[in-house]
Amino acid sequence: MPFVTVGRENSHDIDLYFEDHGNGQPVVLIHGFPLNGASWEKQISPLLEAGHRVIHYDRRGFGRSSQPVEGYDYDTFAADLKVLMDRLDLSDAVLAGFSMGTGEVTRYVASYGSERVSKAALFGAIPPFLLQTDDNPEGVPRDIFEGFKEAIRQDRPAFYKQFFDNFNNADVLMGNRLSEQAWQQQFSIAIQSSAIGTLRCVDTWLTDFRDDLPKLDVPVLLVHGTADRILPIDVTARRLEGLIGDLRFVEIEDGPHNIGWTHPEEVNRALLDFIAGREPTAVGQARVVVAA
Repeated sequence: MPFVTVGRENSHDIDLYFEDHGNGQPVVLIHGFPLNGASWEKQISPLLEAGHRVIHYDRRGFGRSSQPVEGYDYDTFAADLKVLMDRLDLSDAVLAGFSMGTGEVTRYVASYGSERVSKAALFGAIPPFLLQTDDNPEGVPRDIFEGFKEAIRQDRPAFYKQFFDNFNNADVLMGNRLSEQAWQQQFSIAIQSSAIGTLRCVDTWLTDFRDDLPKLDVPVLLVHGTADRILPIDVTARRLEGLIGDLRFVEIEDGPHNIGWTHPEEVNRALLDFIAGREPTAVGQARVVVAA
């Protein structure tokens, strides 16, 4: 299996598992919490069929990657991504992140520039800044996140149950856009992740990306569900217009956080149009808000 070494912890390497398939312009897929790279299942085949090289990897602590106790911050996550980009010697790449993965995309370009990157796509975005502070009154109060951490400490499987119900808006979409088996698959992947990594990622969600966003000097696609319960659209995506220079923004009406699974037609059309340089298309429940 392909791995890339990104560091060491005591006596052993810290390795990231990745997959690299197809030919053509590379698209690097960066998954959300607490899943793995294979969670892009409904995007991987359409991208390959469209003639792209598709690379996805498991973030440290998740999937088949190493589970160290340190490094759960966006500077480290971006550095891990850089090792992979350099190892594969990628150029003209499209970086596509979902949820937590949108933080890697943002911090990578802000820290390392766009020499290897031609476009960026953010699905279910975590920027600009989740935490409520004096200069960020639109954010979420800290005690909400402290509650998440306590729930993880007390009963991580029970936390995942509640998380995935809201991740997918299961009370509305189960039996329609989500099967019981798909929900169980997500839970099974998550339960194998690092318990310490799961806990420490909560603080990572509070990263302030406001200084990073103006450094995104490539075209950016933003896609977000209007019914997102994990990263509510008014706290996240709708605040990004004006903070990103070259933006295309597509809202998916009534879409949950996990739009890549529940609304693949809308997500895939938006992504493929964007990569091909076409104007965003309103299909299904997708609505174009900003078309640069």
